[in-house]
Amino acid sequence: MDVKKAIQFMLISTLAFACMNTTVKYLSNFSAFQIVLFRSVGSLFFTFGFLLKNKISLAGNNKKLLILRGVVGVTSMSLFFMATKYLPIGSAVSLRYLAPIFAAIFAVFLLKEKIKLIQWFFFALAFAGVLVLKGFDKEVSGYGLLLIFISAIFSGFVYIILSKIGKSEHPVVVVNYFMIISTLVGLFGSINNWVMPIGKEWLLLGILGVFGYFGQVYMTKAFQMASTSQVAPLKYIEVVFTLLFGTFIFGEVYTFWSLLGIALIVGGLILNIRYKEKNKA
Repeated sequence: MDVKKAIQFMLISTLAFACMNTTVKYLSNFSAFQIVLFRSVGSLFFTFGFLLKNKISLAGNNKKLLILRGVVGVTSMSLFFMATKYLPIGSAVSLRYLAPIFAAIFAVFLLKEKIKLIQWFFFALAFAGVLVLKGFDKEVSGYGLLLIFISAIFSGFVYIILSKIGKSEHPVVVVNYFMIISTLVGLFGSINNWVMPIGKEWLLLGILGVFGYFGQVYMTKAFQMASTSQVAPLKYIEVVFTLLFGTFIFGEVYTFWSLLGIALIVGGLILNIRYKEKNKA
């Protein structure tokens, strides 16, 4: 395993996703559906190209699960983009990372998996971070918090669907379905709320898909080159990058309480990852 290269790839991935998040925040005058449209079309350019070049079937094997993954995924993405209009971008990204907790809860009922008592403690730690953010940080909107919570729930369900799909589908086929469905939803959702981009807004909207695609590709490469315990915690560096962008680009102010809440969320989830990897049978 090339751990050093895996770490480099994960850092590139987190930076790409942070750039995408920041661009979404900058384009807050556009509807979430219009942003979904441009983000998806930009990625489709790469996914279609990859599948056609490598002569991989676009249709996939399990169409029902692939469509379900796309529908659930675009719902989560749309809600996240909506939430960025009401929350500081660093807080929004941190709260979205509650998804693994919901995934674990879904797994108990749908996949009959078991969660250890210590893992519930780690999840409680992360939820305590949410309470700190909402209770002490006046910048956190209740409506924005509701949107990001529902987004995280749907994102957690995506994990379960991906687990059911397993290795039966090529990863790019899964992403391609997601982007096709997202493009259709974004197109129909933005018809009545279309805002004509001006000047550099065209470039920013166009680059959303590029950031998203390369963030996904380099994250996948990192997980292929090293163990989950070595690279998964690095995923949360995205929060750090996004916090810095939010501070220096948008002038967002993160109080002691907001930083403490974010630290509890990220810390609880990293501890859970470490525990799961350490205790794998």
